[in-house]
Amino acid sequence: MKKLLFSALFLGIIVCTEAQSLAIGTDLPMGDVKMKDISEKEISIKDALQKNGVLVMFSCNTCPYVIKNQERTIGLAAYAKQNNIGIILLNSNEASRNDADSYTAMQQYARVQHYNFPYVVDQDSKIANAFGATRTPELFLFDATGKLQYKGAIDDNPNDAGNVKRNHAREAIGELVTGKSISVRESRSLGCGIKRN
Repeated sequence: MKKLLFSALFLGIIVCTEAQSLAIGTDLPMGDVKMKDISEKEISIKDALQKNGVLVMFSCNTCPYVIKNQERTIGLAAYAKQNNIGIILLNSNEASRNDADSYTAMQQYARVQHYNFPYVVDQDSKIANAFGATRTPELFLFDATGKLQYKGAIDDNPNDAGNVKRNHAREAIGELVTGKSISVRESRSLGCGIKRN
């Protein structure tokens, strides 16, 4: 019984270690993996990479925090594009794939939200696992060389857009493209847990 308990504990430690979030300065993992976009094309994170980098956002159709932050997501995507940074949204909710986070539901949701950037299926939550992503929405900003420069939240108040004091992701993008040191490299992402199988 003790051996069984020790084995379970050991496996639990391994799983927790594997889910550890990427460290700042880490190279983009699994950047070449093709994923099905709402356009029905297969694209990778590297396909979304622009001259100054790429912003990867873990998102979904259902989380109240994603829905509440939708306007901010679209504004941030536009700002990223203006600064030659690509954007790609990943839906890693594999446990809801036959339900509200199905491929068809993703297409419908993106249409209503007027997405003009890739929104892809992260099959089996592989990319989320590689990133150590745990929430929706959760952001990872990579520079042109594929090094992680910022991770975390869109801003400092996901509950109330009217009381935002600092737009973390926007500031990080501005600093990145002007060659400045990024003043806030990590922030706490608040949202719904990614629903892995």
